[in-house]
Amino acid sequence: MNTENNTPNMAEPISTATVEAIQTSYKAWQTNDLTIIDALFSPDWQDIPMAPEQKAGPEGLKNLITFFHQTFPDIKITLQDIFGTAGRIAVRAEMTFTHDKEFMGISPVNKKVKVSMLELHHLKDGKITHTWHLEDWFGLFMQSRSSENLNQPNHEI
Repeated sequence: MNTENNTPNMAEPISTATVEAIQTSYKAWQTNDLTIIDALFSPDWQDIPMAPEQKAGPEGLKNLITFFHQTFPDIKITLQDIFGTAGRIAVRAEMTFTHDKEFMGISPVNKKVKVSMLELHHLKDGKITHTWHLEDWFGLFMQSRSSENLNQPNHEI
């Protein structure tokens, strides 16, 4: 696309304040400080896709964070990349926790597991309005299987 003076339209870069806000939003998962959600997410925030039985909006996110924090108190999200343009932010991250309780039908293995994450956030007026996300739950399944079970001839995954 060109403007009238034939210079390309350039996307506005991510501000330091936006990067810091995104970083802070992930701290709610480790600290269970739900005031972070109220401060950084718009009241009509959309989580795409929503988890089974998740309520819409920030309240649904708060419930999800509380559930994860209670189920896996050592949960940690490590941010690996934050990039994009002002208003559209991509985050590559990794969630780790000790899988010591049944989760999504997967029996506990009593060891640390890692779940890769990719999230895309849309911001408007300094608030996160939408989050599109993808977590590698199949990777969790694979980490939770013993190599003994995977090597059996008729084992179905």
